[in-house]
Amino acid sequence: MVLPYALNRPPGDMPMDKPIFTRQGDGPLLTPADVPFHVNGILNPGVAELDGEVILLVRLESRQGISHLRVARSKNGVDGWRIADRPLLEPDIPDYPFEEWGCEDPRITRMGEREWIIAFTAYSRYGPAVALAKTTDFETVTRLGVVLPPTNKDATVLPRQFNGDWIMLHRPVTSGQEHIWFVSSPHDLDHWGDPGVLLAERSGPWWDGVRIGVGAPPIETDDGWLLLYHGVKEMAERPVYRLGVALLHRDDPRKVLARANEWIFAPETDYEQRGLVPNVVYTCGALLRGDEVWMYYGAADTVIGMATAKLRDILSFVWKHDYICHIGREKGMVR
Repeated sequence: MVLPYALNRPPGDMPMDKPIFTRQGDGPLLTPADVPFHVNGILNPGVAELDGEVILLVRLESRQGISHLRVARSKNGVDGWRIADRPLLEPDIPDYPFEEWGCEDPRITRMGEREWIIAFTAYSRYGPAVALAKTTDFETVTRLGVVLPPTNKDATVLPRQFNGDWIMLHRPVTSGQEHIWFVSSPHDLDHWGDPGVLLAERSGPWWDGVRIGVGAPPIETDDGWLLLYHGVKEMAERPVYRLGVALLHRDDPRKVLARANEWIFAPETDYEQRGLVPNVVYTCGALLRGDEVWMYYGAADTVIGMATAKLRDILSFVWKHDYICHIGREKGMVR
C-alpha cells in the first residue's frame, strides 16, 4: 500500500544544499574499452576490500545481451584496475537454470574475517530472481542458488544477526508496485520468511514515485544503518534513476528512522545521461573509508563511475530533509 506521505518543505529562505557527493576523476572509472575483450557495457559493481586491495565485482554485458560477474582489483580503489581472466559467476551452468540469461547486479556483504556473501540477480526466461553465493577469496564461489523467486531483485544481506535472525532487503514486484521489502532467516540463509515493507515507492510526481530498490548494502553508523537506494521517475515516457538515502534502526533495521525527501545524487554528466540506458545512476556497492563513503555506481548502464562524500554530510542531509508519515506511524503502517 502506498501511504499518503506529507511533504516536509524546508523554509523558503533556507540556503541551497551544496553537492554531497563529489565525482572522482574527469570521466568514468571503467569503460568497455578497459575490458580486454568485446563487451556491451561494464556496470553496477559490488565492492569489497581484501588483502589491501579494493575489489569490484563488475557486471559485464556481452554483445549477446547476457551478463556475467567478474572481479576487478585495484591497490588504491581508483585506478590500475586488473580484470580477472575468468568470470566469478556466469550463466549457462546446467545445475543453475535460473541464471541462463545472466548473473547481474551483485551486492557484497562481509560476513566474517574472510567470508563474504554475494546477493545477485539470477535472470532467466522465468524472470529475475534473487540468488546468493559465498566466497572467501573472490576466486571461487559456492552457490546457494535462488532463495527468492521472480519477479524480484535488488537484494542485500545485512552483515550480522538481529535477535538471532539474518535480515535481507529485496525488491519484489507486487501488483505492479515495486517497494523495498525485508525478510528474515533464523540461521541457514537458505530459507527466508516473515516479510514486511521497509520503504514504499511514493507514487505520483515524486522522484522515487515509480519504483525504488536497494542500492549499496547498508553501512553501520552511530546514527543507524545508512541505506542508499535508487528511485525512478518517468519523464517524457523515459525513466530517470536517481539515488536517495534513508536511516534504519541500528538494533532492528526493519524500522526506518529517517528518509530524505530529496535525492542525494542524480545523473548530471554526459556519461550518466548518455549510454545504453540514458539518465541512470545506480549503485550496488560503497565502502566506508575513514570518514568518507566511497560509492561505486553504474552510469547509463554502460560504464562505472565513482563518487565520494563525507559520512557526516550524508547523515546531516538525511536528518535535514527527513519527512515522517505521522498518520502511517500512528496506525502502525510504517515501521
